[in-house]
Amino acid sequence: MRHKPSSNLSLLNRRDFIGRSAALLGTAVMAPAGLAAAGKRSHADQVELGKTGLRCSRLGIGTGSHSGNVQRALGKEGFIRLIHYAFDQGITYIDCAQSYATFEWIGDAIKGLPREKLFVQSKIGGQPEKVLEVIDRHRKVFDTDYVDSLLVHCMVQGRWTDGWKRIMDGFDEARERKWIRAKGVSCHSLPALSAAVASDWTQIHLVRLNPQGAHVDTPAETWNAKSDPSHVPPVVEQIKLMRAKGRGVLGMKLVGDGDFTNAEDREKAMQYAMKSGLLDSVVVGFKSTAEIDETIERMNRALAA
Repeated sequence: MRHKPSSNLSLLNRRDFIGRSAALLGTAVMAPAGLAAAGKRSHADQVELGKTGLRCSRLGIGTGSHSGNVQRALGKEGFIRLIHYAFDQGITYIDCAQSYATFEWIGDAIKGLPREKLFVQSKIGGQPEKVLEVIDRHRKVFDTDYVDSLLVHCMVQGRWTDGWKRIMDGFDEARERKWIRAKGVSCHSLPALSAAVASDWTQIHLVRLNPQGAHVDTPAETWNAKSDPSHVPPVVEQIKLMRAKGRGVLGMKLVGDGDFTNAEDREKAMQYAMKSGLLDSVVVGFKSTAEIDETIERMNRALAA
């Protein structure tokens, strides 16, 4: 493995840093170790992803807001600091993609972090001619022997599993070579989502979900949890089928693709995500440590309710 695990001393210093930071900030957000000791669920819990045998932190950090341009605007050093700050708060799930402007920075961003503690998810769009070479490039760019979860990116077509069979076969071969640990798809339409659920090939689903119905695979005008709480939208029906099949279910668009500038909307979305029982973990695209802190506080409050 290219990445070397951190020494015990480094991990001890990291824990000390987390504890001191929480105390100095005086916030309601407890350090992951403190929450575990108190027997409380937290953002840092290593949750099971269905029946895949894999785990990741309940909260993940996204690197692709507006195709990654939001995070890239931080500059490379700022981006690296943000990833390391998230890790220090117990966020070990990093979501990236080949098409994101931050893709080439991921290797440097995770350098020095204990690789065995990370869950790195990436995505490949389109239908590359030499899919194994593209997958191998991920390993080289990330400077790692494997990618934990690799997804077909931004699928919108219904019955896509027919047209993407060559790509899916390439993912299967990469998994046999232990280049990837799990395979799946991120969907951006209800027909694509339904096809993903129907296919036995899919292990991991990255799904768009928030109670306001913003940027999810159900037209907003047909579902708003506040105006019609009794209605079960099609996207929720599909997620329930995923869970019944033992799939790993990761949520995205929790803050409406950045549209939820009102704190009340962000709170409502987090409360729903944590109490619905639909998602194993959620990923949020952060651009600052303050946003990370706020989301941790909201998630832990929702989990404690």
